[in-house]
Amino acid sequence: MADWYKSDVDDVVNTLSTSPQSGLSDEEAQKRLQQYGLNELIEKGTKSPWLILWDQIREIMVVILLVAAAVSAFLGEFNDVIVIMAIVILNAILGFTQEYRAEQAIAALKKLSVPTVKVRRNGRIVEISARELVPGDIVLLEAGNLIPADGRLLESINLKVQEAALTGESEPVEKSTRLLAGNDLTVGDRKNMVFMGTVATYGRGTAVITETGMKTELGNIADLLQTVEREQTPLQRRLEQLG
Repeated sequence: MADWYKSDVDDVVNTLSTSPQSGLSDEEAQKRLQQYGLNELIEKGTKSPWLILWDQIREIMVVILLVAAAVSAFLGEFNDVIVIMAIVILNAILGFTQEYRAEQAIAALKKLSVPTVKVRRNGRIVEISARELVPGDIVLLEAGNLIPADGRLLESINLKVQEAALTGESEPVEKSTRLLAGNDLTVGDRKNMVFMGTVATYGRGTAVITETGMKTELGNIADLLQTVEREQTPLQRRLEQLG
């Protein structure tokens, strides 16, 4: 179920088989942890810096330039060698920097995760690692807290959340628990939901966790970043044809 914002609080609680007053038992939480996995973003085979650099220097035009530099050195044209090598080095630095930053995007997203969180377990309020959160956990939110996972609000007392990490909206969003109508509402319009990676800036509230890890909105962004196919730019294609 993805459209949790369209469901009444009681329906959400019943669907997730939890209790707003007591939360999950330790046994049930452990079962769900086995079922859903840890609440963390997963990196999928990022490139090493050396492989990124190798990709930059094995392009056809770069190889041709290196051969031209070798021929110029053999002929004693050292000024040409310096110019050609400067072009090759600058091109490699520019390409390496751009691709390396893209590869570090997941590391930047993982910095938005929170180490610990207050939840209701067995009728008590306990502090656990955010990695151990599971759907159905009842989480207590206060001003200054990073939101540890996606959740449906059960209680909102003047709660405002900064969602710029997901929506780009500069102003904090005022949250409520009321039912929302409409299909395919954007993240910014889901006023009765909280999302991983955002920050509570004012007030307090309680939420039931609905999605964790790569199933969250932030996890979806991380997945898209890692699965998008890298295509050559028009300039790269023209240079390859020229080479």
